[in-house]
Amino acid sequence: MTRSPAGPAAAAPLPSPVERRRLREARALSEEQVAAAVGVTPATVRAWETGRASPRGRRRKVYARLIGCAEERPAPPPSVEANGSSTMSPTEPGTGAAEGAPTASVTPEADGPSPDSPSAALPTKPAVPAKSAVPAKSAVPAKSAVPAKSAASAGEGPRPEVPAPDGPSPDAPKASAPDTPDTPDPQVPGSAESPQRPGGLTAEEAFDALYAWAAPGLTRQAYLLTGRRRLAREAVEHAFRIAWQRWPEVARDRDPAGWVRAAAYEYAMSPWHRLRRTHRHPDALPEDPARRALLDTLLTLPPSSRRTLLLHDGVGLGLPETAAETEASTPAAANRLINARAAVAERLPELAEPGETGGRSEVLHQRLGSLALGEDVPEPPSAPAVRAGGERVARLWTRAAIGFAVLLVGTTAFTLQTAPTQYEQPLYPAERVGGVPPRGGPEKLTPQDLKLQKALRGELAHGPERLVPEIP
Repeated sequence: MTRSPAGPAAAAPLPSPVERRRLREARALSEEQVAAAVGVTPATVRAWETGRASPRGRRRKVYARLIGCAEERPAPPPSVEANGSSTMSPTEPGTGAAEGAPTASVTPEADGPSPDSPSAALPTKPAVPAKSAVPAKSAVPAKSAVPAKSAASAGEGPRPEVPAPDGPSPDAPKASAPDTPDTPDPQVPGSAESPQRPGGLTAEEAFDALYAWAAPGLTRQAYLLTGRRRLAREAVEHAFRIAWQRWPEVARDRDPAGWVRAAAYEYAMSPWHRLRRTHRHPDALPEDPARRALLDTLLTLPPSSRRTLLLHDGVGLGLPETAAETEASTPAAANRLINARAAVAERLPELAEPGETGGRSEVLHQRLGSLALGEDVPEPPSAPAVRAGGERVARLWTRAAIGFAVLLVGTTAFTLQTAPTQYEQPLYPAERVGGVPPRGGPEKLTPQDLKLQKALRGELAHGPERLVPEIP
């Protein structure tokens, strides 16, 4: 009689979200590298490291091996019969290593957009990640499918492909290939993947890299929000000017591209643009009937619903990330998304797609990407021109503030010197008054009365003389 080996052990608990991020940064791994190895989007990895979600199943095991918290468990002992003989067949040379190692090619799943999909025109990844203070070391353990990579070489050229084994292993699990369309989707040049910042980049070089990667896609996103090409270009330029003025804050942000995207959206959807004269004359709609109908439907949505729909179904953000960027609660963002999809499906029934509320609508994702890539949107100015314009605007406002302060101080000093210290009521000139009755009172004293008055004043104050005066 043989004894069956123990069942699969429960998954080892992962460390806290803060510890997960520390372990990833200690191995000089970026969020994009971990997302590509696990088969999810960087937003999902960010949610795992902030405590909003937790990996499960195969992704949990791969993620644990990547950050180095998976414990090496010994293989279960072979089952032994009563007579001491083993019931397990001897393992052929080379098959044991194939069983313990994952497949070399990591298949991305439906959680992240394909690099060839139209969402490449709608960038979501941060272009300037924070510098890692940990020395360069191997990126993953020996069993990981991702090759070792130093921190200093991150971002130098395209990400290398994962090497495939020399031959197929019969015991190795096979990764299923994703369902891809027959024809590749259109893609905006220069918006495929976020560049990584080496340790020696200056602030100007890092800003130029972020601008070159995110500006074209942001211009097309702003066009979908407003339907105005000039306003879209102006919004992106304004957002990057603000980003350059506050570059230390943007460079330390977890998602610099998201920071700039939020600033561009706020400027593009500002209601003050309605007061401009150019707002009275909208741009011409696309010539293609399908694109014209989709853009017209988008522009009829409320601004908040339009922004939520574009972020979730166009850019590909998750529902929590969309709610955070739109400064709304998750239920409110879900309601806006439901209402926006219902309004679009009412006018365009072919875009109606049943599915979960939190899932991305693939039909809308493809149509929005095609609309963004198919329109003639003006190219944004060069990065040095944007930086120079931002510095010029900053100098102008600084000089204006200094001039206003000097004018205020001078006016105050002049007022203190010339203002009277005491209030004096002015004397009005005399004026004849008519219609007043004659003054009443005692009559005028006669000479005899005056003589008596003088005698009374000259006598003593007491005595009979006061009672019976003697009149001379």
